[in-house]
Amino acid sequence: MNLSRPARVLLGVALVLGLGVIYVPLAVVVLNSFNADKTFGWPPSGLTFQWWRSAWDSSGLRDALWTSVQAGLGATVVALVLGTMAAFAVQRYRFFGKNTVSLLIVLPIALPGIVTGIALSNTFHTVLGVPLGLLTVIVGHATFCVVTVYNNVLARLRRMGLGLEEASADLGADTFTTFRLVTFPMMRSALLAGGLLAFALSFDEIIVTTFTSGAGVKTLPIWIFENLFRPNQAPVVNVVAAALIVVSVVPIYLAQRLSGEASTH
Repeated sequence: MNLSRPARVLLGVALVLGLGVIYVPLAVVVLNSFNADKTFGWPPSGLTFQWWRSAWDSSGLRDALWTSVQAGLGATVVALVLGTMAAFAVQRYRFFGKNTVSLLIVLPIALPGIVTGIALSNTFHTVLGVPLGLLTVIVGHATFCVVTVYNNVLARLRRMGLGLEEASADLGADTFTTFRLVTFPMMRSALLAGGLLAFALSFDEIIVTTFTSGAGVKTLPIWIFENLFRPNQAPVVNVVAAALIVVSVVPIYLAQRLSGEASTH
């Protein structure tokens, strides 16, 4: 498709504006994490690492970070197991209501977080009588993390087909041997990409966490929200936000690379 020069210029300007809207505020957060002025005067009167040292020394911050890591890993494990099994069931078998099942699996990520949070909180309290804690946070996060794994594995299974697995069966391999030597190596990158995205999604979640975490369970997003408007903690919050911007790039980049490499095979 050939575009005229004015059209290319217009698209370029729109691209720059779009990227600016997204990344300029993030750059401001990173710069403010080094701002020597507690009030974040602009432009910065000086640069300092004081806030980074304060963040490193904060025991509450470290505890919240560890809680988020635990919740993210737990939700990712659950999502990998359930999402993979669901993808195999939908792709490899024919049964009544298959499209409806697929829709129900994907639906949680489209629902507003506050709806999911209220539903889970009521279920834990009223129906199951389960006290809120880290376990309920993991279950809550897994409800939408399953979707990322399911979509990645389902797409890979559709591209794989059944040829190699049928050839393995014809050569005498049983189901588990075929899965270990043929199926799993071919879908390994999809599992890894789905797991990375699931962990990133869980690590960032705050709305569902608010409804499913009990007393004493505080993830990093909740810690940030609670300290955001405290004058003495505002510089530390900027440090945490800046660090999360950098850390969040890693799983997204790896997941994109893995998905891209897999699509070329």
